[in-house]
Order: sequence, then structure tokens, then C-alpha cells
Amino acid sequence: MPGFELIGNEEFEELKDLFDRSKILFRHGFDAIRNGVYKVRDFELAFAEHFGYKDALAVTSGTAALKVAIKAAGIGKGDEVITQSFTFLATVEAIVEAGATPVICEIDESLNMDPSLLESLITPKTKMIIPVHMLGVPAKMDQILTIARKHKLLVMEDTAWGCGGKFQGKYLGTLGDIGSFSFDFAKIITTGEGGMIVAKDQNLLDRAKAYHDHGHENNPKLPRWEDSRSSSGFNYRMTEMQGSVGLAQLKKLNTIVEAQRKNQAKIKSIVSQFQGIRFREVPETGEETADALVFFTETPEKAKEFRAAMLEQGLGTKILPEAISWHFAGTWNHIEELNSKYNSLENAFPKSLELLNKSVAIPIQVNMQEQALEKINSAMIKVFKGK
Repeated sequence: MPGFELIGNEEFEELKDLFDRSKILFRHGFDAIRNGVYKVRDFELAFAEHFGYKDALAVTSGTAALKVAIKAAGIGKGDEVITQSFTFLATVEAIVEAGATPVICEIDESLNMDPSLLESLITPKTKMIIPVHMLGVPAKMDQILTIARKHKLLVMEDTAWGCGGKFQGKYLGTLGDIGSFSFDFAKIITTGEGGMIVAKDQNLLDRAKAYHDHGHENNPKLPRWEDSRSSSGFNYRMTEMQGSVGLAQLKKLNTIVEAQRKNQAKIKSIVSQFQGIRFREVPETGEETADALVFFTETPEKAKEFRAAMLEQGLGTKILPEAISWHFAGTWNHIEELNSKYNSLENAFPKSLELLNKSVAIPIQVNMQEQALEKINSAMIKVFKGK
């Protein structure tokens, strides 16, 4: 959970520059009085360049990135979109919001989409696959893309936790047709709330730009109040203040990911000395963001016992059974589109449920203190036997 850990002078200076030179907090218009200051646009272009694109679209949240991208891709009523059982519920909510039907693929020991089950879920109604790089571990994109290309399906990577991670040497979010990112308070980089969309098809990105701005095409030949439009939309515009913070945070991305990986390795060296655990699978060609260190215990009871031991040490964990109602599709009875598709939602994804109930995730901090390692070791000693 690094984002807010590294808010400092760099972000303040970008904000100060905004208020000193412009004071215009809306990303569009007011050209004559904003002194050439366009923080959101600068953030978009810097983000695009970092990830190998010419353009990108900043929006108000990671959820907005999903919703806008799905809409821009032409997904709608009668379509099906496949995503995975372990994800934040926004992924499914965005599918439903577009009028499409979510189809859930179980996860494997990577805690990401199981490609071996994917093809069996494809029907003539399927239009898109959304793999999620959960907690920063890359999905098995090579297998997913092979299946998607065979069936001529779009692939959008939900990269909320994966910003800065790689698969086969390519940044997560850039392997599929579309990449969506989140910048909320606990993500790799943060703007408090915010998101970003990248796409290989510029026409799709242009549709996303219009949709996120009530249909505005931002025709440079027309004032905004006379702007052209050919579609409807909503307001998912990022503010200039968020763009300012994003510019400073983006410059720290590589440093953040490197620090997380180093700290994760330190924790892993401690956990690996104990029996009765096995680590989450990470694809051989994957480079995770190291948002957390995840391991499986032999029983759900052991996971809960370790959670209690960590709390005694003053440390928390992302023990997955406790967060399951927000991150496991089998608990989302309030989403009618899932209930109507699966007769018994709570029993629909048994493999996923078994894995999650035995999972413990230790959050990785950028500014981790050595004392934290001692406390983790003490918690491990209390619950597990040494090798």
C-alpha cells in the first residue's frame, strides 16, 4: 500500500505551481487565463510515454476507467464479458453498468484467472475478457491472449494493482487491447482518487474521451459551449489538482516498485523458513509489483490463527477470508445479474473459495522498518513449525 507513503514535497510543488500560475482547476477551456497550465493533460502524456503509448485518458477513479473503457469498446445489452472470481467488485459492476452479463472464471494458485477454464466459458455472446492482475501479480497473459485472439475477443487488463509490473518484459496494462489503472489512496501511485485508460486503438480512446466528458469532442475550432458531439456520456473528468499529484507520483513509480520488491524479498526469506505454507504462484516471466506477499496455509483455521498472531504484534494482514465479501464474486448476492446467471452463487466457485479461505496476504510497505520483520517472525513462530 505505497501510494500515500510517498506523498511529499514533489506533490506540493506541483500543486503550488498550479495555484501560482493558473488557479484553473477544470482540465478544459479557459485557455486565455490559465497561462498554458494543463496538469491533467501533462499527466496523461507522461503516463502514455512511460508505458509506450502516444496518448492516454485520465479519469476520476479506477472504477470509472473500467466503465468508460467498456462503454467505448461498444459493449452493451446482450453481450457477455468474462472476468475472474477474485477481484474488487467494481470489475463486475462496470460490466453490469454497461448492460452486459458478467461471466465468472475461477482462479488458480496465482489467484488470477485460470486460463485452462477460460475457453469453456466463451459463447457467441462473448465480446471481452477482463483478466485482473490481483495484488500486483501478473495474470497469465500469454495463454489468455492466445484464447482471445482465436475467438476474436477484446482483452482489457484490470491493472488496478499492477501499475509498474511486467509480463514477458512488457508493462502490465499494455499487453491487451485496453489497460485500466487505479490511483486510489492505497494503489502503487495515488492521486487520492483517479484512474487511467490506455488503448491500442486510438478511435476507441477517442470514444472514451467523449464518453467521460458528456460526449464533448473538444473540437479545437469551437468554444466549449458550442462543442461538437456525436454521442452521450457522463462526467468522469479528472481535476487539475489530481493531475498535479499524478505527475509527481509517476516520477516515483519505479522507485516504489523496486522498494516493494526488496521488502517483499525480506519478508519471504522469513516466511520460507516455516512448514505448512506454500507461496502463491507467480508466472515465470512475470514481474510483480509486490503489493503483498501471499501464501497458502494448510487449513482456513491456520490462516485465521496467523491473522490473530499478527494483530498481537500490532501488524495487520490482508487475510483474504476477511476481505472476501468485497473481492469474491460468490458473495455478491446483491448483484442481480450474477444471481440470475448462477443458481447458487455461494457455491458457484468452489475452487476459488477453497484457495481464498487458506490465503494470507502480508501487505508490503515502501518504508518498512526492520522491527516489522522481527514481529512477522514472532507471529510465524507462534503459528507454524520451523523447517
